[in-house]
Amino acid sequence: MDSISIDLKGSEISAIELTRGRLTIAFSRAYLVKTMTGSNEKTRWWQAGTLVIEDAEVRSPLPAGPQVCAGGDLEENIYTYRDMIPIPFEGRGRVGCELHLEGLSEPLIATGTAIRLDMAEKPKYIEHIRPDSDASLEG
Repeated sequence: MDSISIDLKGSEISAIELTRGRLTIAFSRAYLVKTMTGSNEKTRWWQAGTLVIEDAEVRSPLPAGPQVCAGGDLEENIYTYRDMIPIPFEGRGRVGCELHLEGLSEPLIATGTAIRLDMAEKPKYIEHIRPDSDASLEG
């Protein structure tokens, strides 16, 4: 089975908003990594999308303006996703995020009752990632 996930490190966030208990984190450029079954090679893409947390309680100040994600954790009940978001992604129950943003000392911390990732448009190809073939020759 092929897998796709967002690599949070370096992904670009255009806006973070809290409206009537709904936290939206708009990615203008989320970096995707696609892995094909049976292959060591991967491909890198970018795509816009929005992470939505319902009944959100934000435990830190909302950062203003565009941001670049430096990594973080997403929680969905017993699962924690570090520095990535699987695609598709949707869950209910105990959910939340702790996102670290470049240049800010405090992470964005939020919890809620439901979380989902809505991707927009089509992904755009960036590059092919091949395993380091020289590493197997070193000894």
